[in-house]
Amino acid sequence: MTLDDLARTIAERKNSDPESSWTAKLLSKGPEKCAEKFGEEAVEAIIEAVKGDKDRLTSEAADVLYHLLVMLASRDVTLAEVLEELARRQGTSGLAEKAARG
Repeated sequence: MTLDDLARTIAERKNSDPESSWTAKLLSKGPEKCAEKFGEEAVEAIIEAVKGDKDRLTSEAADVLYHLLVMLASRDVTLAEVLEELARRQGTSGLAEKAARG
């Protein structure tokens, strides 16, 4: 499964019955809840990165990517839009790009 496949599945589940889909249930709780879940998963991934447990970090990283895409969907931001932003930044020094954002 690619991130595109996952993003497409999340978009399809957006209008599903919250009783039959975890994604639909999470999205039905609103962007704030989606952001909260993303934050929780990010913290869990950080903990596993610090511990050095590769298998657990891999699992938590998958959760982070899923919850990031759900959070984006909750605000109608597509993966394509994020990828376009990354493409726009390509070839720009990370330090210069960060300085340009202020």
